[in-house]
Amino acid sequence: MALDPIEKKPLMRFHPESVILSVGSYGCNLRCPFCQNSDISMADDHCLSDELTPASLVSQAVALASRGNIGLAYTYNEPLVGYEFVLDCAKRIHGAGLLNVLVTNGYICPQPLGALLPYIDAMNIDLKGFTEPYYHWLGGDLETVKETIRLAAKACHVEITTLIVPGKNDLPETMEAEAAWLAGISREIPLHITRFFPRYQLTQQPPTPIATIQQLQKIAAAHLRYVFTGNC
Repeated sequence: MALDPIEKKPLMRFHPESVILSVGSYGCNLRCPFCQNSDISMADDHCLSDELTPASLVSQAVALASRGNIGLAYTYNEPLVGYEFVLDCAKRIHGAGLLNVLVTNGYICPQPLGALLPYIDAMNIDLKGFTEPYYHWLGGDLETVKETIRLAAKACHVEITTLIVPGKNDLPETMEAEAAWLAGISREIPLHITRFFPRYQLTQQPPTPIATIQQLQKIAAAHLRYVFTGNC
């Protein structure tokens, strides 16, 4: 748990220069071999934790409003593995007049997503790649995430993050297809293109070259108004 800058989510076009109480737990519903925070996403039940009820967490968020807190961000691990907890908190946060931010891989079915979206003010969704074989490598499927993006973009502020893994999802034509598809929803959707660093099961894989990130940014910028690069 931390009071983070909103830009750390990352959200660059949603209440810039504000701070938000950010909370996470353990677990994920994908199995990315390159996971950048596998110590929590792939953790077992022997990890240390603090138990919080939705009421106690929301009380902390409200108390921090005096320090500029705008709400609650569900982040760090995949928050949707604790869907019911997020939904309960989100309802309470709105009742307190604060905002909800969801940082997610977007791997959720439309029906539960539809029940949650009325309480979500902004989302950063990981669009991890733009081919089905790539998503199969991660234990998911692309169409589910694309549908999440379509639905979310109609309901709240949405920004997208794509982590570029060398030799896996770094082809120019793949970014061309991804950016064009996002632009078909809205050219105003911000896209964050970020670098891979050796982690988890890909510790021998070198970091993404900065030149690759810059090339992909130029390709995406031909379709989208806002394209940001991270860790460069």
